[in-house]
Amino acid sequence: MVTTHETDKYVYDFAEGNKDLKDLLGGKGANLAEMTNLGLPVPPGFTITTGACQAYLATGREPDGLAGQIEAHLEALERAMGRRLGDPQDPLLVSVRSGARFSMPGMMETVLNVGLNDRSVVGLSDQAGQNDRFAWDSYRRLIQMFGKTVCEVPGEEFEHALDEAKRAKGTHDDLDLDADDLRGLVETYKKIFAKHTGREFPQEPREQLDLAIRAVFESWNAERAILYRRQERIPADLGTAVNVVTMVFGNLGPDSGTGVAFTRDPGSGAQGIYGDYLANAQGEDVVAGIRNTVPLQELERLDKTSYDQLLDIMARLEGHYQDLCDIEFTIERGKLWMLQTRVGKRTAAAAFVIAGQLVDEGLIDLDEALHRVNGAQLAQLMFPRFQLDHEFEAVARGIGASPGAASGAVVFTSARAVELAAEGKSVILVRRETNPDDLNGMIAAQGILTSRGGKTSHAAVVARGMGKTCVSGADEIEVNVPAKRFNVGGRTVSEGDVVSIDGTTGKVYLGEVPVTPSEVVQYFEGSLDPERTDDALVRAVHRIMTHADARRRLAVRTNADTGADAARARRFGAEGIGLCRTEHMFLGDRRELVERLILAATETERTDALAALLPLQRQDFVEIFREMAGLPVTVRLIDPPLHEFLPPLEQLAVNVAVAQERGEDVAKEEALLAAVRRMHEENPMLGLRGVRLGLVIPGLFAMQVRAIAEAAVAVTRDGGTACPEIMVPLVGAVQELETVRAEAEKIIAEVVGDSGVEVLIGTMIEVPRAALTAGQIAEAAQFFSFGTNDLTQMGWGFSRDDVEGAFFWRYLELGIFGISPFESIDRDGVGRLIRIAAEEGRAARPGLKLGVCGEHGGDPDSVHFFHEVGLDYVSCSPFRVPVARLEAGRSAIETTGSDSR
Repeated sequence: MVTTHETDKYVYDFAEGNKDLKDLLGGKGANLAEMTNLGLPVPPGFTITTGACQAYLATGREPDGLAGQIEAHLEALERAMGRRLGDPQDPLLVSVRSGARFSMPGMMETVLNVGLNDRSVVGLSDQAGQNDRFAWDSYRRLIQMFGKTVCEVPGEEFEHALDEAKRAKGTHDDLDLDADDLRGLVETYKKIFAKHTGREFPQEPREQLDLAIRAVFESWNAERAILYRRQERIPADLGTAVNVVTMVFGNLGPDSGTGVAFTRDPGSGAQGIYGDYLANAQGEDVVAGIRNTVPLQELERLDKTSYDQLLDIMARLEGHYQDLCDIEFTIERGKLWMLQTRVGKRTAAAAFVIAGQLVDEGLIDLDEALHRVNGAQLAQLMFPRFQLDHEFEAVARGIGASPGAASGAVVFTSARAVELAAEGKSVILVRRETNPDDLNGMIAAQGILTSRGGKTSHAAVVARGMGKTCVSGADEIEVNVPAKRFNVGGRTVSEGDVVSIDGTTGKVYLGEVPVTPSEVVQYFEGSLDPERTDDALVRAVHRIMTHADARRRLAVRTNADTGADAARARRFGAEGIGLCRTEHMFLGDRRELVERLILAATETERTDALAALLPLQRQDFVEIFREMAGLPVTVRLIDPPLHEFLPPLEQLAVNVAVAQERGEDVAKEEALLAAVRRMHEENPMLGLRGVRLGLVIPGLFAMQVRAIAEAAVAVTRDGGTACPEIMVPLVGAVQELETVRAEAEKIIAEVVGDSGVEVLIGTMIEVPRAALTAGQIAEAAQFFSFGTNDLTQMGWGFSRDDVEGAFFWRYLELGIFGISPFESIDRDGVGRLIRIAAEEGRAARPGLKLGVCGEHGGDPDSVHFFHEVGLDYVSCSPFRVPVARLEAGRSAIETTGSDSR
């Protein structure tokens, strides 16, 4: 239970904070305070802390002292402005905004014009010079925002009423509605509010404020906020701050407006003037995409004084924050006001380009540049892009708001996107504009297409944050959500039809467009020279990857079973193979030889089968050792149960029965069926596999060890170098490893002779008992490689093949998992087993080599953990090698800090 005290400080004036207090004041409040202290034109206001929210959520009531502190700060604000909240003659109006430590699209939307009521609307008109239209427009906005965000009135009912008012006026533009139209709309909105809440719209200004503040607190645990936190791995106990800001008005006429600006292009990273402006508009109109905006450069023609001042402030903020800044502003009758700034969300490409630019400008060093990008962004850049030719004609073009190439079936609602995505289908969510209610669908979709909005609309900002492809403002498209279709150029596209969207060019295509490899992949594969290309992204990636390689301590290997896989991984920067699965070498045409081994009735038959497999295995290893050219290659001896190489029991039994019925000769099939029945296990993954199989099937491991050693010697005698490491899987007791090692060492000594080849023998730590007895096992092992897939399965008691589809969705929904433990390492449980094994293994054998070869080896967050516990290398699939290299470098600078900062 949270206890509070009268002395707890829950409310801060903007002048009392700074940008480093984000944990307390939230990102928005901390940055408003920073701008205030920089002397920038920020409307006065105050911030209610995240601590107040945490206390409210813990107890269900406002903490003691909060109401009095709000009252004191409100009175100070009223004195400073010379107005009182909701005064009928000269009203002070405020906005109420959420503001968590991290920017969260799922949080409560802003409520503007708090303090307006049936009496103060007249006073607001007088303030504005008898501007009735402005006053009634502001009032209808308050009822709409307050109703939807504070009282959960369906937002579409307000939208339908607004559309009906415009229809009655014969217009599509809300600016054509006059004061009388808006006065009537206010009455309609009040009826909608009363119908859904059972009460009249609150007329008391302080009640409006208190209800809005409480709604911000409660929005922290709203479904869409929880969903976003889980996706972005944001802790659930941070809470949100609340910002109460004096209203300034962009809807006072053509000399007023509102806009959003970026100090650099958030899509590409290019330097220049980027943003959207909307004249005679208020607050959320730009980001909501209600009307299509004009480019920010147009403001120079409309109001050059404000434009010049804005550019000066943008340059000042970027220099102060040393990063791309995202800015919201309002112009009230020629007076510029700054409403928000933050380090702006950017696409993956922009993140790399901007980091490089800031190094060139001397604002940050290379360590900081490396810190500002991540493996998830790099992985996005490696996805393919559209391969276009004359056959593909764009049917529409909007704004490339978040780059990428996405194809899928058209859907028009968030619910339908989630439904089809759950069935494994790729979808494109098509909307006139998105809002926070669409978050589920945006997460489920491959891409988002809107007919309204710009680069700063809700769809654009959220898509960039999630790495989703987005095209916004494609105004040639007429979206009809109820009819589940959109029209463009005389064509009708219905739900289920496939479209393709290009988030770089903003083009929309009918049908599925083929893709081509990205420039970043071409760079990693060596077909694009970073020194000779004019591609800013490739140059930036090369520069940062070079620094990551210089800084990292962890080596990065790959999981590869063939020479082709090994070659590709080397091009991607792999420094060896951490897992070569020998069981993959028994598939295809060789399956018959495995059947001979399993069916062998005598030692001679078994020996013959193994002898037939030996040269095939040897050639496989020769090919891999040659490709790796002296880099270490960890070969895992056969791991899965042998029955996996045989036909399924049920299928084989049916085939034999049918053949017997036909009178066919089925002696061979009957023998095979008998072997399958003999080897059948209820839970084969916990049965006869790995080291157990090698101990039970005489000669099996011996054949593999001989093939590895002979291949290494052959490569060496041909002038190459081979560094094999033999890994024994599924060891749970040191005695198992000792038995296998004794036999292996005899074979190795016989084969290697004086060739100079050195073969290490180690084990895979994938059984919890092995981790807990690592000190004993290390006495017989020259290296450990953590098999985190099986270690996770056995640690949790999960069967990966069964549980992910069966109930993981529910665990994620309930918050039991923030992310699947098969995707990112479970630090507290499985991670602790790894830490224990690493510490006790090295205590017993100080030079023990430690690596990881499970799927977690390419997960960005897991790589940081492996660095922390002191592993020597990670191993992952070839495609994830660059991601692991980058994150290994980031891990190093986070541990040691920058030497030059």
